[in-house]
Amino acid sequence: MPVTGFFEPPISSRYALRRIHVPASLLPDAKLPGQGLDDIVSCDLVIEDGRIADVTPAGTVAEELGPDLDGSMVLPGLLDAHAHLDKGHIAPRASNRTGDLLGAAAVTGPDRAARWHAEDVYRRMSFGLRCAYAKGVVAIRTHLDSLAPQPSITFPVFRRLREEWAGRIELQPSTIQPLDVFLGEEGTQLADRVAELGGNLGSSTKFVTPMSSLVPPEFDQAMERIFTLAEERGLDLDLHVDEASDPEARTLIRIARLAEKRGFKGRILAGHCCALALQTDEFIEETMRACKEAGIDIVSLPAVNLYLQSRGPFGSNAPRRTPRWRGVTVLHELKACGLRVAIGGDNVRDPFYAYGDHDMLETFAQAVKIAHLDHPYDDWIRAVTAVPAAIMQLPQFGHVERGRPAHLVVLRARDFGEMLARFQADRVVIRHGKAIDTTLPDYRELDDLVRIEAATS
Repeated sequence: MPVTGFFEPPISSRYALRRIHVPASLLPDAKLPGQGLDDIVSCDLVIEDGRIADVTPAGTVAEELGPDLDGSMVLPGLLDAHAHLDKGHIAPRASNRTGDLLGAAAVTGPDRAARWHAEDVYRRMSFGLRCAYAKGVVAIRTHLDSLAPQPSITFPVFRRLREEWAGRIELQPSTIQPLDVFLGEEGTQLADRVAELGGNLGSSTKFVTPMSSLVPPEFDQAMERIFTLAEERGLDLDLHVDEASDPEARTLIRIARLAEKRGFKGRILAGHCCALALQTDEFIEETMRACKEAGIDIVSLPAVNLYLQSRGPFGSNAPRRTPRWRGVTVLHELKACGLRVAIGGDNVRDPFYAYGDHDMLETFAQAVKIAHLDHPYDDWIRAVTAVPAAIMQLPQFGHVERGRPAHLVVLRARDFGEMLARFQADRVVIRHGKAIDTTLPDYRELDDLVRIEAATS
């Protein structure tokens, strides 16, 4: 199998990558000083039998042990704590005509009902995993659309894929459906199924039937129920929260206060939280304090919410309008408050986001530019490495450290500036110490599934 990239690592069981650059925040035990504004450590990395054997100061390893990479950046394998693999790549057959959340929901539901059979879901999810693997992703938590009867189709497909990809990509499932499903028997059955699957109990904070209020009277009752179901089964919660351009969307603080009141022992991951950025400074502070007290983690999806939020008005006679805000939550403030903040990839080539390639390095690059995670870059690279590894309880990932599996992404770029200025198409991806083929699957493989309308028009 061919190896692609700007260099080819040695094939021996013990070798070194010499004179590399690693962000200091990803080297927990090396005790080597970072340099410059990027806080980059210059070091040699020894790999033996598929694991990281040593991290030493640059120039201390014998030349014959491996190539001199002249400051190339080395990162640990990347993690995506919030994805939707089952929706992936349906954009050609389910086009979002308006580009917003309502437009996405309007075409996704009918497409799911008509076409999400087992083979369709399996092939599209497999395609996405192949893309992610070639990009250096080592773990994905994916939400699975869970309105009945879809779980009976998708959950077995997920189980099969998790077995097939074991040792290559760690897969974690979370349910996703409107919150009021948990007010009925369907919610109880779903909790049982996801517990049997070994996943997370997830939901959006929206209801099946559109309500006049973004926080309907039944909200607290439904949240109480999802907490009860999770507690009875020992499940963690993974929620889509306040993904809206309306400051009246204020469910995050209610979730945090309810978790604190109940003394919820599980983990809670809150995704999106877009509307928090539209609140007053005082309410933002109050919400963040409540989240910290409840132990809530945050995952932001900057590229997708930049795409979805602040579009409109729509109509044949409506003029095109420039978006008025970025759709992204208060990342800097949440992190400064002491919350764990990850960045996720979310949707790929579907009605909720027409672009993407399951590339968490590209997701990070977009997040830096969208949310100003620069000047300085600080340790934001942890948001796609060490932080999601901690949130997903995968301690083997997220750092470059002795004893860990040698799952690495090697870039020609020498610092963050070079990495963010130019797409790193020639990266070398190392898994268990060996370089892999990073050739991406061809979109044409899915033509018979997703080019349906084009073929029949």
